Amino acid sequence: MKIRKLSVFIIGLAGLVALVGCQNSGLTSGSGKSSSKTGWKYNDIKNGGFEYIAKFKQAPGPGLVFVEGGTFTMGRVADDIRYDWNNIPRRVTVSSFYMDETEVTNTDYREYLYWLNRVFAEYPQIYQDALPDTLVWRSALSFNEPMVEYYFRHPSYNDYPVVGVSWLQATRYCDWRTDRVNELMLIKNGILEHDPNQRGANHFNTEAYLAGQYEGVVRQDLPSLDPNQDTRKARMEDGFFYPKYRLATEAEWEFAALGMTADDEIIAEKQMYPWKGNYTRSDERRTKGLMVANFARGRGDYMGVSGALNDAYAYTSPVKAFPPNQFGLYGMAGNVNEWVLDVYRPLSSLDVNDQSPFRGNIFTVQVRDADGKLVEKDQFGRIPRREMTPEENMNRLNYQRSDNRNYQDGDVQTIIKYNAENQNDSTSTSAMYYQGTPEDQIGITSLITDKSRVYKGGSWRDRAYWLIPGTRRFLDEEKATDDIGFRCAMSHLGSDNGK
Repeated sequence: MKIRKLSVFIIGLAGLVALVGCQNSGLTSGSGKSSSKTGWKYNDIKNGGFEYIAKFKQAPGPGLVFVEGGTFTMGRVADDIRYDWNNIPRRVTVSSFYMDETEVTNTDYREYLYWLNRVFAEYPQIYQDALPDTLVWRSALSFNEPMVEYYFRHPSYNDYPVVGVSWLQATRYCDWRTDRVNELMLIKNGILEHDPNQRGANHFNTEAYLAGQYEGVVRQDLPSLDPNQDTRKARMEDGFFYPKYRLATEAEWEFAALGMTADDEIIAEKQMYPWKGNYTRSDERRTKGLMVANFARGRGDYMGVSGALNDAYAYTSPVKAFPPNQFGLYGMAGNVNEWVLDVYRPLSSLDVNDQSPFRGNIFTVQVRDADGKLVEKDQFGRIPRREMTPEENMNRLNYQRSDNRNYQDGDVQTIIKYNAENQNDSTSTSAMYYQGTPEDQIGITSLITDKSRVYKGGSWRDRAYWLIPGTRRFLDEEKATDDIGFRCAMSHLGSDNGK
């Protein structure tokens, strides 16, 4: 019985390598290898069946381009025309990651809506909440009704970036995309069958599947080397599952937009735009003098003169209308601004982490019952999550609060709150900033909140200044405009040089 079971495993593993290897090159079974610490062999049914995959290499998910990370000068490299002083240049390091080759298009987003409408037919509000706001095109003194009526649905605009999508809607799209890509991986590797009849909570969700709360239409479970079972479900350790699709952090986005390699870092570290050079016209012989991005040249000039149109688009343009940067990324300047992951705060030297900087961390865990078991997934098929409690964080050295959006941000009201929470803590970081009272700040207001999110890149309606990657603006995460779109990113796991 054990010999037959081992043969099944070897055959199954060979098939797994053949199927997964093309998606994740370098995958080997680790067969014949032993633990350097105990001497016991891996992948041996006689040893209890601990399974190990050697030399695994992550491949990019669909639509993504590898961006090799490194150190760069993040921040403003042009005159601060608004005197915001909110993006002071500083040296940081960004880990390698993946990024969408283009912005998410109208077609991409309609695919998402179609799935929501089909799977959540009993919850129509989910579909309604995901719809982009087409009324963002309206203006009191402009005839934009054709854009209102046709931009999102008409096939003429299939390959144009979706707009009218809030930060919250964009992040939900990323979550959905993660699950669809991981589900397809299990289908391609012969573990699940296609199931077009998924409805409501009974649909593939990555966390629910890994928690054993989604079965699906099983084609063939993986053979198990555990002597107590013949087959098993796929696990994270098998390498089938991609990391989550998400929005890029501001640092990642700015690094990717600059597209600088080692030679550029030495020669042109202070370049202004996502292309080589500090000008908005091409120096290439065939296209000399033409604009290299879709933006507004001046008041009333959005595309040039009839008979010699420059960018040829009065509003947005197709996502590949202009050449990519050195990382192979299209549209990192102009066309539409793009949401990034960060909560907005005016930056200063006091709130900079020089390794993968990011503001917006809210640390959560999956909800468990009194026995430590995961609670049942909710009506939408997701495993519930919650913020970690102060008691759970009490003895931690690396953080004490789960919600870190306001950490060291210099905001007076936040500091007053933190001082109250830490009045017996003489080492409180917030004490460095302010020791006043709420009465001292009467009449002071700000548009900056915990829901203010950064967007970058410039758009079809912006002047050239906003095409500079170091510039930044913010908008409430629930709002949308006719010139903000988004693209997804994914963390790269393992060696940062991609080898």
